[in-house]
Amino acid sequence: MVANEKLPHPEREDIELTAVLFALSDEARLALVQQLKEGPMDMANCSALDPNAPKSTRSHQVKVLREAGVIISELHGRNRRLTLRRDDIDARFPGLLESVLQEESALQE
Repeated sequence: MVANEKLPHPEREDIELTAVLFALSDEARLALVQQLKEGPMDMANCSALDPNAPKSTRSHQVKVLREAGVIISELHGRNRRLTLRRDDIDARFPGLLESVLQEESALQE
């Protein structure tokens, strides 16, 4: 992949409920989304991504979230900056993301 090449992200109107729900159904991906609700971060600094997991596994988790339209993954120096697409998800499916994140927080308590 060329360093300046942008990864494809679905347009807001192309985000599908089934893809979002699938992306959020994985514990590791959901933990990453929980972290991203506080703001953007570099993929290398995401504590939700298991540093002991193979790089390919971590990249796959990010890819699933990106392709579902849950996050934006942008090249930022030598890392990827991850940002939660909260406005887009809320516009397509009002209250969904907040409900899922609140439920996950309640389960962790």
